[in-house]
Amino acid sequence: MPALSQRRVMCRLPSHTRSLPMTVKTTVSFADRHHRFLTDKVGEGVFASQSAPVAAALEQTIRDEEERAIALDAMAEEIRARMRTSHAEYVDPEGAFAAVRARTGVARRG
Repeated sequence: MPALSQRRVMCRLPSHTRSLPMTVKTTVSFADRHHRFLTDKVGEGVFASQSAPVAAALEQTIRDEEERAIALDAMAEEIRARMRTSHAEYVDPEGAFAAVRARTGVARRG
């Protein structure tokens, strides 16, 4: 497989970006495919600059990570809550699924 050629693009992240107090200039390397996409979208007026979609993608990644952390915390708390459940409160699986098996006509396996 041939190596991807890369272009260097200067990206200036917008100062209104949520967690950045100021604009920071940095250099980012893109594969030709990504560079063409950015250039085409800027030319079409979809984005104001090549930095805009990069900043938007970073913001989306930040939101995704925040949401994942919230979901994992919620699952961990649910597991902890279930571990605190006394054995007396457990539901007997035989009784719980017996009505479903009777209704669907599915016999118990094993």
